[in-house]
Amino acid sequence: MIIGWGALQAGNLSAQESPFDRYPIHFTTVNETAIAYQDMGPRDGEPVLLIMGLGAQMLHWGDTLVQGLLDQGYRVVLLDNRDAGLSQKFYRLSAPPVWWTLVRAKVGFTPEPAYTLEDMAADAIGVLDALHIRHAHIVGASMGGMIAQVLTAEYPQRVLTLTSVMSSSGAPHLTESKPEAVSALTLGAKSGLSREQELANRVTIARTIGSPEYFAEENARQLAERVMNRGSYGPGIVRQFQAILASGDRSHLLGTIDVPALVIHGESDPLLPPDHGRDTAEKIPNAQFVAIPGMGHALEPEVSRRVLAAMLPFWAESQSQSALHDTADEMAPGEGRLQIRDASQ
Repeated sequence: MIIGWGALQAGNLSAQESPFDRYPIHFTTVNETAIAYQDMGPRDGEPVLLIMGLGAQMLHWGDTLVQGLLDQGYRVVLLDNRDAGLSQKFYRLSAPPVWWTLVRAKVGFTPEPAYTLEDMAADAIGVLDALHIRHAHIVGASMGGMIAQVLTAEYPQRVLTLTSVMSSSGAPHLTESKPEAVSALTLGAKSGLSREQELANRVTIARTIGSPEYFAEENARQLAERVMNRGSYGPGIVRQFQAILASGDRSHLLGTIDVPALVIHGESDPLLPPDHGRDTAEKIPNAQFVAIPGMGHALEPEVSRRVLAAMLPFWAESQSQSALHDTADEMAPGEGRLQIRDASQ
């Protein structure tokens, strides 16, 4: 099973309008690791923490989704995971080729990672600590969804709700990635390329794993250029991938999650096929599941609008249920939780 690259396509990338350009970048140190983050929106808004996927930067959430949250009055906090974007790189640590890591994993040799998903979850908690945020809605995409799962299980008191987007439980029986998606994954880890070569690779990745109905090459190219201007680092992708492989099957961990949870997955995802999302929702007690037709492994503008249309009512209902729970002492534990459903049915 291949688990990989974060959402690589976003839209509405006008520099004049982008929320990423309106708010400054900050840094905090968590366990001797420098983490870059942005803090957007009103300080008294409900906090939302967005965690991106493999090799991706906070920019990959895209203007459509981030601005949509800001328009609803949320306080939006984003970070670059370690070894990506503007966060600290682990230059001195080994980063074998992706193909070699995959071959060893196929024959049962789990790599010894430079760091773990647990370390990355602690990085995210450190950002909340730096901002004195006690709890937040936690949203993760792809590898970021795995980090969000770990964070929720290990720090439940910091979590209002969990939203896992185009992610996986890591269970071994799930459908493997399409071969072309795996090939695209290896492109992202290449180093020493010219700017034009890297740009072409990034557009190819976005086209290959993106949403067939919504891919737009100009949007993908604009985002790739912004990401490259900010900085890219191939070896970090390999080390993050090793952390995913070392995490293995998180099915038992998902069963311990005791906060309202929403699982969103694309019906056209070539990297993590739809059963990864369904399985994740089935293993989190009382989770909701929303399948989005035409969505691949990406957050194009139209896909982002559909993700928002699923998240916003879920958060509102969850908070309403929480308020009812707080004011009804006789309510039994677990009442008021949302049930698993499939929006495609």
